[in-house]
Amino acid sequence: MDLVLHLRYFLVVAEELHFGRAAARLHITQPPLSQRIRRLEQEYGTQLFDRSGGRVRLTPAGDVLVNAARDIVTRVDATRSLVRQAASGQTGVLRAGIPPDTPGGVLAALSTAFAAAEPDIDLELRAATTTDQLDLLDRGALDVGLLQHPVDTGDLRLGPEVSIVQGVVLSRRSPLAERTEVALADLTGYGLVLFPREAAPGLYDETLHTCHRHGFRLTRLQHAANAEFLLGLVAGGDAVAFDHGAIAQKEPRVVWRPLTGIPLVWRMSTAWRDGPMAGAANRFGEIVAHVLDGGRGRLGPPAPAGTPKPWNVVFPERLSIP
Repeated sequence: MDLVLHLRYFLVVAEELHFGRAAARLHITQPPLSQRIRRLEQEYGTQLFDRSGGRVRLTPAGDVLVNAARDIVTRVDATRSLVRQAASGQTGVLRAGIPPDTPGGVLAALSTAFAAAEPDIDLELRAATTTDQLDLLDRGALDVGLLQHPVDTGDLRLGPEVSIVQGVVLSRRSPLAERTEVALADLTGYGLVLFPREAAPGLYDETLHTCHRHGFRLTRLQHAANAEFLLGLVAGGDAVAFDHGAIAQKEPRVVWRPLTGIPLVWRMSTAWRDGPMAGAANRFGEIVAHVLDGGRGRLGPPAPAGTPKPWNVVFPERLSIP
C-alpha cells in the first residue's frame, strides 16, 4: 500500500466532501477512489467518513487525520524536492524564520553574510513569531527559525545562543528622559507596552517576572504587535517599552536609555530539525550569532553619546514637545 498516495486521495475527499467531485479532481473514476478510502480505513482500523444521510462528513477520527496527513504529504514533497535539487545540482533554498521586529540592517547583514558563506543556497527570510516558527518547523514549512527563549524546543537542534541587552524606550516628555540610565524601579507609575503573549509566552512571562522582582510596578499593560504601534503608545508619555535600541531610532518623540545593572537580557538562538537542510541551518545559526555581535547583545544599539541623530535638527535633545 502506498500510504502517501492514499493520504493524498483522502485529503482531496476531505476538501470536497463529495466522492464524485474528488474523483474528477484526481482524474479517476469514483469506484477506485472509494476503494482507496476503504483501504485507508482498514489500515487505521476506523471509519474516516460518515456517508449516512446522503452526505459525506468527516468522522472525529477523519478530522484528526486531516492535519496529520497534510503534515506527512508536505514533508514528503519537501524532501523529494530537496533530493532532486541536490541530484541535479540546482540551487537549494533555506527557509528561515526571523522575529517580526528584527531591524532592516540586521536582515541585510544576514542575507549578505549567508550569500557569501553558502553561494549555492538561496536564503528566504520569513517574519514570524516564536510560536508561529515552532509550528512551521513542526510542519516542515520552515527549515530554521530564530527563537526567543525560554521556549520548549523539544528535539530541535539549537545554534549558538545570543543575548540581547534591553534598555527602556521613553517619551521625550518623561522626566526620566533627562537621565543617562534608568532603574527598573524608577518606571513604577508608568504603563508597559509589550509584545502579545502568544508571540513568545516564555519570554513574555519572564519579562514581567523580572519587572516585578526589580520593583517596577506598572500601572497597566498594553500590547503592540509592531514597532509603529509600540512607538505611538510610548510617545504619548505615560507608557514605556523595552528595546535593544534600534526601534527607538525610528521615532523622534522618544528616547532610549540603558537600564541600571542590565536586569533585562533577552536570549535567542536558531533551531532546526535534522534533515537535508540541517547543514545550511547550522551555518545560518553561526552567521546569526556573528551578525548579532557574537552574543554580546548589541543588535542595533543606539548611537554613542554625543552622536547627532537625523531628527535633532528638528527636535533638539531637550526640546519640550507640546
